[in-house]
Amino acid sequence: MKRDRGLGGLISTVSNFFVFFVIVAFVITCCLMLFVSTLQTTLGVEFTSDEISRAAKVTLTNVVIISLIFAAIDALRRKYTVARPVEKITEAAAKMIEGDFSVRIKPVTRFASDNTFNDVIDCINKMAEELSGVETLRSDFIASVSHEMKTPLAVIRNYATLLGSSDLSDDLRIEYARVITDASRRLADMITNILKLNRLENQQIYPKSEVYDLGEQLCECLLQYEDLWEKRGILIDTDIEENVAVSADSELLSLVWNNLISNAFKFTESGGTVTLSLHTEGEYAVVMVKDTGCGMSPEVGAHIFEKFYQGDTSHATEGNGLGLALVRRVVDIMQGEIGVESVLGVGTSFTVKIKRCFDEYE
Repeated sequence: MKRDRGLGGLISTVSNFFVFFVIVAFVITCCLMLFVSTLQTTLGVEFTSDEISRAAKVTLTNVVIISLIFAAIDALRRKYTVARPVEKITEAAAKMIEGDFSVRIKPVTRFASDNTFNDVIDCINKMAEELSGVETLRSDFIASVSHEMKTPLAVIRNYATLLGSSDLSDDLRIEYARVITDASRRLADMITNILKLNRLENQQIYPKSEVYDLGEQLCECLLQYEDLWEKRGILIDTDIEENVAVSADSELLSLVWNNLISNAFKFTESGGTVTLSLHTEGEYAVVMVKDTGCGMSPEVGAHIFEKFYQGDTSHATEGNGLGLALVRRVVDIMQGEIGVESVLGVGTSFTVKIKRCFDEYE
């Protein structure tokens, strides 16, 4: 590779010399012809062939020397103002191709080059920084997925082994089968949520907007958990404003409400209260899901929308840390807003704002 570059540089230098030679020869020849013609006309002097021959040889020598000087100067100029910046950019690009996104190119000085290369270098540095961030997220995501899958798979493997025992009682066999079923369901839910989140983040799901009553949808989502709140003695407090219409994808928004409501029940102890409210603020429909659960610290609250993050590990078997990441992505797609307020030991409140629709709905 270096030999090819050296040969290419030699050919380029020779080519530049001939270019400068032709240009200088043409310019000097024209100037000399004009000078000699003017001199002969003004002074009436006639030059002999020997004098013209000697002058031609001296002129040719000067042309060659001047062309060599110009070619050398141009070669040095190209080396410091073009070749070196291009070499730096090429080396950095080669490292990025190999997967090294930590590479950064130092800007060239204006004395050595114009600012055009610095613009290119700045773009490449930004690209490397973005790729580095993407690579970090990809690695973290793979590590998180692998870690999350290990637990249910280990449970399934261990209890499946226990099921093979010949002296196992029927009660234990039923219990082990239930554990395997729960672990399988958790694994399936996690894979489903990963696929949904991937499609949302890659914009492979296009919202199908329709005008509908948001209050009715919230009530339908809440009623899915009726058996749960009755079994655990959880009080339900609702304040749903009537005739609040939105134009949105009802299936995607149901993901939001189901995740928020299920989280509220998951973190609320028996005898606690879950509150669901809907009211309007100007052009927005505001939905609040509040619980009287364990709450969370500001440190935990700052990470709850990250993939696989679970602030309360005591409830880790009931989820996979993808629900709120899905919620955040759907709200962003709907051009809405989501906020959270929480006090440790008191409870948590999620507030979602979605633009209202003032058209009539069926």
